[in-house]
Amino acid sequence: MRNGYPQGWDHAVREMSLHSFLLLFAVLFLAISSTAASAATITPLEGLELARKGFSGVTDFTADITQEKHVALLRKPMISNGQVRFKRPDQFYMELYAPYPSRLLLKDNVLTMVLPADGIRQKSVLPKEEGLLHWFMHLDRPLTRLPDGVDVLAERRDGMLTLCIIPKEKKGVREISLTLLDDGRPQRLVIEERNRDRTIISFRRVKKNVGLTADDFRME
Repeated sequence: MRNGYPQGWDHAVREMSLHSFLLLFAVLFLAISSTAASAATITPLEGLELARKGFSGVTDFTADITQEKHVALLRKPMISNGQVRFKRPDQFYMELYAPYPSRLLLKDNVLTMVLPADGIRQKSVLPKEEGLLHWFMHLDRPLTRLPDGVDVLAERRDGMLTLCIIPKEKKGVREISLTLLDDGRPQRLVIEERNRDRTIISFRRVKKNVGLTADDFRME
C-alpha cells in the first residue's frame, strides 16, 4: 500500500488506460446517444446505427459515475465516485475521487493520466487510428456492417437494452456489457478483463449539450 493505493495501482491504471480506455469511450457514446429501439427485438447492426444517428446531434455530455474495481489479487473491491465529460470532436475527461483518486484526459490521441496521491503524471501518445478524431470519421456515413475486430450482441427486456461487445483479439479486454434504459440513459457498464479483473461503472445524472468549454478539460 502506497499513499492509499494498493501496490501496483499506478501500473494497473496505466494498463487500463492504454488497453481499454478507447473501448470504454466507444461504449459511452453508444450509451449517451442511443435513442433505444421501440421494437421488441433489434439486431446488433440496427442498434449501432441508431447510436450513430443519435450521436450526430451531441456536442458534449457529462455524467456522474461510481466505479467498482474488482482486482483478482485483492479480497475487497476498490470503489470510487467520479465523473466523465466529453466535448466534440476530440476531448474526453474521466475523474475518480478519493479513496483512489485519478484523472484521465484524452485529447484526440494524446492520453494524460494523473495519480495525485503519488504525484504521478504520465503522458502517452496513441496511434492516430486510436484517436477520437478517427472515431468521428465513422459518424458521417451509415453503418452497413458490424465494426471489424468485435462481435456485438443485443438484448431488450423489461424496458432495458443490453449491448455486449466482445473483442476478437485475445488481449486485455474479454468482454464489455452495457445496460441502458429505453430513453437511452446508461445504467451500468461492466468491463471483464482476461486477467479476471472486473470493472463496474454505474451512471447518474447524464446531461447532454450543456455547453462545456476548454476550461472543463484542464488537468490542474
